[in-house]
Amino acid sequence: MAEHKLLTKDFGTEGVQTLAVYERLGGYQGLREAFRKFTPETLVEEVKASGLRGRGGAGFPTGMKWGFLPKDVFPRYLCCNADESEPGCFKDRELIDENPHQLIEGLLIAAYALQVNVAFIYIRGEYQDQRLLLERCVEEARAAGHIGNDIHGSGFTCDVIVHGGAGAYICGEETALIDSLEGYRGQPRLKPPFPAIKGLYGKPTVVNNVETLSNLPHIVQRGGAWFKAIGTEKSAGTRLFCCSGHINRPGTYEMAMGTPIRELLAEECGGVWKDRSLKAFQPGGGSMQVLLPEHLDLPLDMDAVMQAGSSLGAGAMVFMDETTCMVNVSMRLVDFYHHESCGKCAPCREGTYFESDLMHRLEAGECSLEELNTLADICDNMNGKCFCPLGDTATWFVMSAYKAFSDEFKAHCGAGRCPVRTVRAELVTA
Repeated sequence: MAEHKLLTKDFGTEGVQTLAVYERLGGYQGLREAFRKFTPETLVEEVKASGLRGRGGAGFPTGMKWGFLPKDVFPRYLCCNADESEPGCFKDRELIDENPHQLIEGLLIAAYALQVNVAFIYIRGEYQDQRLLLERCVEEARAAGHIGNDIHGSGFTCDVIVHGGAGAYICGEETALIDSLEGYRGQPRLKPPFPAIKGLYGKPTVVNNVETLSNLPHIVQRGGAWFKAIGTEKSAGTRLFCCSGHINRPGTYEMAMGTPIRELLAEECGGVWKDRSLKAFQPGGGSMQVLLPEHLDLPLDMDAVMQAGSSLGAGAMVFMDETTCMVNVSMRLVDFYHHESCGKCAPCREGTYFESDLMHRLEAGECSLEELNTLADICDNMNGKCFCPLGDTATWFVMSAYKAFSDEFKAHCGAGRCPVRTVRAELVTA
């Protein structure tokens, strides 16, 4: 694995928060090589050949996404989505903290490929320290000639603007992000038209994730074929996984795609804590369907995990031990989506309210079996019927948990308390 560490190399105590250190370690050579070795069109083809897929959740092929921009329509825009708000996800924050110029260089490479003259980094409102760091690094890069007019004599001009959000989860959805950038309330837009056709200020726009862009300097310097050779046929390269929950070593780990999930848990995360057994885990963040111990031998491959009934999503692995109450976890996640619903469409606005109310009564043991049976109807009225994916994802975990742990859900009905937490308390005090 060591030779495949692209984004999380050990730089010791030096750190790469400053331009001087980043350049001493080879920083911005990828940008120079992009100008020297590629035209914008051939650079797009190189990224297509690399097999790089988006690291923000959907996993769409990056080069193909770039190829959707209509030819000869200008100006066009590039937005870096740093609005990292998925429960359990913190990799983008760490990439910015540890290597901000890597992101800026990747953003400029993408801007050159797309012939974008103004690129934005839209960063989560709660990431104030990271926003200030990026603003300082952008000014460093501008002063050094990496940003501005005729960059390195290439004839290419690009400015970079860092824009802070206001803490709305919905702005991680690309069209809501664009609305927020334009100064409007962050709400999703109807698609089509897609942002590639009509995005920021009504012009063609590409939105890419922090981790996606951070891969580009390495692809340019070593080649698309080199990147493609890492991982699997359909999931190339490495990927960062934010691991948390009931494990001995929580943290962010960079793994070659195709590595078994069991290896990530055992060797990187140190296994399940307190010598307990694994009950369930989420492979891609709070919105993803639950998987079971029997799925640990699945490879870290987007398609393989999808075939198992879940998704790698934003790369947030949340592990739960045998004492976990799946009703309680479901309730907390439903509460999150109820709070973060923008309210634009009725299925999500009303559905998350009814879903949250039902789950609270179920967790308290005050829900009847007949009422529990309405959960599937509530979720069915949301999934696939909302304006954007938020309403869909608000149903995915709870319904998958209900399916896998139906006896546990039913045991709460009329119990007057949470039976799982009662048993756990008895074990702890015994």
